[in-house]
Amino acid sequence: MTRWLPHPVASLALCALWLLLNQALDPANVLFGAALGIAVPLLTRRLQPLGYPRLRRPAVFLKLMAMATVEIVRSCFGVCRVILFKDYARVNSQFIRVPLAMRDPYGLAMLSCLINMTPGTVWVEILPERYELALHVFDLHDEAWWIDTIRTRYERPLMLIFETENDHGNPA
Repeated sequence: MTRWLPHPVASLALCALWLLLNQALDPANVLFGAALGIAVPLLTRRLQPLGYPRLRRPAVFLKLMAMATVEIVRSCFGVCRVILFKDYARVNSQFIRVPLAMRDPYGLAMLSCLINMTPGTVWVEILPERYELALHVFDLHDEAWWIDTIRTRYERPLMLIFETENDHGNPA
């Protein structure tokens, strides 16, 4: 990590993405892709006041992403089934509160993204007085199941990925 190339992996990924989107390997596109790869991380450094997060357990991250992908697809079909075939009067749309142990801002941001990408759920806010997540569920059947699922399937792996021993008192 140098002053001019603060995030070489991101720079390489941006250049590769540019080349893939243009479907060309001519010198002009390679040069422009390299310029994007250098300029974008430099220009966006100030958007990360806490610095860039470090993934402490990449294998756990990959497993979490695979599980979340399956859950998103499953939820797409479930929401479609409810919308197309269920009587709207019987849809049990509710807000629930999920107590959270995680405090890392990057872990919370990732949890927010995962919840909001899953059809049928919306992250509403963190209630700061008790550190609870206010969550809206489109068709709620079992509140305890939702709380357990978010805490075990999502929060626990995210804590392993992002938090250190100093963040919460638990070893990473």
